[in-house]
Amino acid sequence: MTLMNILPFARFLLAGAVTEGDLAIDATVGNGHDTVYLAERVGDRGHVFGFDIQAEAIAAAAARLAERGLHGRVTLFQQSHSELLTALPCDVHGRIAGAVFNLGYLPGGDKQIVTKPESTIQAVEQLLSVMKPGGVIVLVVYHGHPEGKIERDALLDYVRSLDQQHVHVLKYEFLNRRNDPPFILALEKRQAEIAPFPRSAPK
Repeated sequence: MTLMNILPFARFLLAGAVTEGDLAIDATVGNGHDTVYLAERVGDRGHVFGFDIQAEAIAAAAARLAERGLHGRVTLFQQSHSELLTALPCDVHGRIAGAVFNLGYLPGGDKQIVTKPESTIQAVEQLLSVMKPGGVIVLVVYHGHPEGKIERDALLDYVRSLDQQHVHVLKYEFLNRRNDPPFILALEKRQAEIAPFPRSAPK
């Protein structure tokens, strides 16, 4: 098919933002597939920071990275992505080129443990403050479960409120697919300073 499916399009967006020597973040490490992809993108001169609250996810990602000899390019944190601002070294602030979220639950894991709109939005706000101009955040939104629908609605309200002078927001989805297919929200930071995290001006 000519149109890209959701996950290939997410990789396409990341590839346009993250190159050799860059810094990147996998905000939902899961089984480590995006972590590996980003580690391959940044090369030996770059670095990836990965976040997940589940020990199972961190262990799976670490094993996958080790198998490919990429573990030296990645720092994994077993903590919420909403804590990334304090977890990241100060010298990377303003230098993050790309970040990715796969929202929902860990594939093959406990489906009761899901991402939450409050922590996801906190993480996005923090990322916008530490990304470089032109940096891209890609969120793959899975909303086929009740908590996913709540997170979807909160995220859409949030990104619509962002000031277009500071952030460009893209939504990519297939409108006629059944069973709540995932879609992408992509945010591109437009300028260096975002503090506090700006919203649209009140009308």
